[in-house]
Amino acid sequence: MALTIGDKIPEILGKDQDGKELTANDFAGKKLVLYFYPKDNTPGCTAEACSFRDNFGELRKSGYQVLGISIDNEKSHQKFIEKQQLPFPLIADTDKRLVGLFGVWGEKTLAGRKYMGTFRTTFLINESGIIERIITPKEIKTKEHAKQILNLK
Repeated sequence: MALTIGDKIPEILGKDQDGKELTANDFAGKKLVLYFYPKDNTPGCTAEACSFRDNFGELRKSGYQVLGISIDNEKSHQKFIEKQQLPFPLIADTDKRLVGLFGVWGEKTLAGRKYMGTFRTTFLINESGIIERIITPKEIKTKEHAKQILNLK
């Protein structure tokens, strides 16, 4: 059963690009943008990450922390962060625990080929670690995603 609105996020979130374990408690008292994306250094994922980077100050002013998650490994995340100068951590969900827990892993189709992958999905978490909003793949505009969140008032 996938996590949904009203559910508390798990305490252990995973390891970031530097191998540091991040927990829900690290973000206690802060709102959190928890965004799942398919792959480092791909066009849509880069556009989305850069949207968060370019609007990071505004997101912080609105009380948000940003945390990206993909199944790529720590080394891939390090390169992505360096190349795009991302000011927020990325979790390496290599065991696919989080994508499974949040229900964002499943069958996708590209050019008629079926494969398993991550559905681009964003979870807005309140100061108590409760999911308040889920932004689905169909709703997300990668180049404007941060602004979409900032305009949700």
